[in-house]
Amino acid sequence: MTRTGGPGAGGTGRAEGAGLARVTLIAAAAAMGGFLFGYDSAVINGAVDAIQQRFEVNSAVLGFTVASTLLGSVVGAAITGWLADRRGRISTMRIAGVLFAVSALGMALPFSILDLTAWRVLSGVAIGIASVIAPTYIAEVSPAAYRGRLASLQQLAIVLGIAASQLVNYLLASLAGGSAHNMLGPVQAWQWMLAAELVPALVYLLVSLVIPESPRFLVRVGRADEAGEVLGRVEGGGDRQVARRIADIREALGSERPARLRDLRGRFGLLPIVWVGMALSAFQQLVGINVIFYYSSSLWQSVGVPEGDSLLLSLFTSVINIVGTVVAILLVDRIGRRPLLLVGSAGMTVTLAATAFAFSHATVVGDTAQLGFGWGVVALTGASSFVLFYGLSWGVVVWVLLGEMFPLRIRAAAMGVATATQWLANWLVTVSFPSLRDWNLSGAYLIYAAFAAISFFFVWKCVKETRGKTLEEMTG
Repeated sequence: MTRTGGPGAGGTGRAEGAGLARVTLIAAAAAMGGFLFGYDSAVINGAVDAIQQRFEVNSAVLGFTVASTLLGSVVGAAITGWLADRRGRISTMRIAGVLFAVSALGMALPFSILDLTAWRVLSGVAIGIASVIAPTYIAEVSPAAYRGRLASLQQLAIVLGIAASQLVNYLLASLAGGSAHNMLGPVQAWQWMLAAELVPALVYLLVSLVIPESPRFLVRVGRADEAGEVLGRVEGGGDRQVARRIADIREALGSERPARLRDLRGRFGLLPIVWVGMALSAFQQLVGINVIFYYSSSLWQSVGVPEGDSLLLSLFTSVINIVGTVVAILLVDRIGRRPLLLVGSAGMTVTLAATAFAFSHATVVGDTAQLGFGWGVVALTGASSFVLFYGLSWGVVVWVLLGEMFPLRIRAAAMGVATATQWLANWLVTVSFPSLRDWNLSGAYLIYAAFAAISFFFVWKCVKETRGKTLEEMTG
């Protein structure tokens, strides 16, 4: 099993480079779950108004249907720790892939708003599973020196999935004559938007057949030889170094049985590190980011932007998100997790407040609202800057932290609880936004700005830096 790069530093460098390339490909394959997560979460953006018109439902019912995916995500996230510790990381990925494929077809061919909602709940279960298993797996196969950047591939995949969904929405609406309401062949354009998810779902299933199991799971279930082979491929080193890493994993695990929810109990109901993870997850959503990705098309239309232009603006916002994510990937292992979170919180507070101020100048003409050109520019700049600050900080860093901050013995269970909290917060924001928008659009954005401000002080006080530490050094 000994791996050397040949004589001299150059050989070692080539060996390390090959190992890094290999683990990057493995992490990228696992991050396909993030792509599906992003696509499934955001594709509804282009279909919101068409669904409301097709099924003749009010804002409250529409909000519940859109947000129903998030209820499923809570369930999916909550059961993933149990699944991952008993069935393995790879088998859990495959379960998510099947659920993505089945729910995509169901959502595309609904008979009523009720079964559309039921299929969205099932898709949410898949999202919840993918949102937990991808960062967990990537963290467990990544060398410590590169873990932040490799874990960031999950968020990059999410934002690429979001952008892909907006591009698909725009193209399909254009083919249908500029509107998701219009027919495109035997069904309406919005139904094709939802059905298109079947393609990445099948790709995800295929890649799950070729990537190795997590070495930490293999050690847990007594397959140390296989774990050594995987560690040798992704981290390099000779037999002694690999044996030492396996010993470290065994010591960190503490027990061979899978972690249970009762293992998370602490002095204040839960262990302090679990509370921190849950709070990070909640703040990531309470700043209102998914209002942009679920409702931006409807939002821009509500202030007078035509449907075709609103879909194009949604695509533009997704591109901004990708730019922010790339910045975070470049910086997360250089300057650390906490500085990025602090910069992001400050930036989001200012930009959300500016967006709220711009929307306060919308005027109602008849049954529609309109935003003057000048204030429209301010609103677009503020919303886009908010997405940029989110992308370069909370969008990436929270997923990195959740994959690495918990002690190894409780990681899967704690990750499940934290991610379930994230989906619950996401659901609360998503289900409430249509009603908040009808009440006071500017006020809704001020609420999100307040949460962004609070998140700054939370990070300053409670979040520890994890850059450069191995997973076995995380003691909580």
